[in-house]
Formats: sequence, C-alpha cells, structure tokens
Amino acid sequence: MNKKLLILLLSFTFLFSLSCSNEKGEKKATATSEIKKGIKPVADDEIAVIEMQQPAYGTIKLELYSNIAPKMVARFKELAREGIYNGTTFHRIDQNLGIIQGGDPFSKDGNPQNDGQGNSDKPNLPAEFSDIQYDTGILGAARTQEPNSANAQFFITLKRQQAFDTRYTIFGKVIEGMSNVQTISGVQPLERERPLENVVIKSITIQPKQ
Repeated sequence: MNKKLLILLLSFTFLFSLSCSNEKGEKKATATSEIKKGIKPVADDEIAVIEMQQPAYGTIKLELYSNIAPKMVARFKELAREGIYNGTTFHRIDQNLGIIQGGDPFSKDGNPQNDGQGNSDKPNLPAEFSDIQYDTGILGAARTQEPNSANAQFFITLKRQQAFDTRYTIFGKVIEGMSNVQTISGVQPLERERPLENVVIKSITIQPKQ
C-alpha cells in the first residue's frame, strides 16, 4: 500500500476514535461550538511544569492560553493543584499521527485495559475551539465524539496536524522540553498505541512564569 495512503487511513482511524467521527457528531460540533477566529494566544503569567518519573524523560514546560480556552486552562490548573495528574501516564503514543496523550486518572489504577476511558469527578467542559493551527508542541484537550466532553485528558502534538484544526480545544503549547516529548514518543515496543512500559508523570505543577 502506498505510504501516504496508509498514513491518511491511520489519521482517519485516529479521528474516528478520538473525535466526532460520525455525521451526526460532526453536525453537532458545527452547530454548537463557536470557533474563535483571529485571536492571538496570550500566555498566562503561570506555566505548567510536567516532571516525569523516569529521569530519561525529563521535564516539559507549557505556556497556557486563558484568553483562548479559559475553562480548560482553569480546569487543568485546578486538577494540577489537586494532584490529580500525579502518577498518571502518557497512555497513548502514536508517532505516525503525531501525538502523545495523558492525564487519565484511570491510568493510575494498574489496569491498562481502562486507560483512556477516565475523567476527573468534575463535569465535562464545553468546546473552546479556535482557528489556531495544530503545529508542533500544541497542547490540546482530548475528548470523545461529543464536542463538549473535554474533562481532564490532554495531548501534545509532535508535528503539524492539520486534521485537528478547529476540532479540538487548544489551551497551551510546549515552551521547553520538546526534545523530551519526542523521546517519550519513541518509547517501544507498543501495544496498539499504549506503551508496554508505563511512561509515568511524576507531577504537574503550576508555577509563576520566569
């Protein structure tokens, strides 16, 4: 099979599993989710710092965009301050599609079969879509087929991902440690999209921007 065609098919499969994949869902996303256009992201005075448990995976620092996605940023900060993310994993890694995904509280329970299915005990959030492009290092809110279902999980893009534009809430970007993100993305071997070896987030803290 042609390599480009294979990548396109894999991208479709990813969008089917993570996003509004059916016609009904797509219409709902368009009808209920206003897209913010022409608004330049402004970094908050606070950043998020991800410290990985394994020293080889290092530290990742993210700026956050409250002017683009105030609800998701507030939720991310709240969960980080409550320690909800501490001990979770990057349970989904896919170099072909260009993402690493984490933040699922279920990934702490020792049962790999439910990784990716969990949320916090807080209500889901409405979509906060914008026309910012999904380029390398973008921090996005993971969700189900329902557009207004962002909650706790997040993903970081490894490369430009045009298929995600205006479909997922963007709420930040990697400003330091992108090489560590790339290292994490190379973890092998994989069981489907889940690393056989847990890639554990030691902590996510909210700190003043230096």
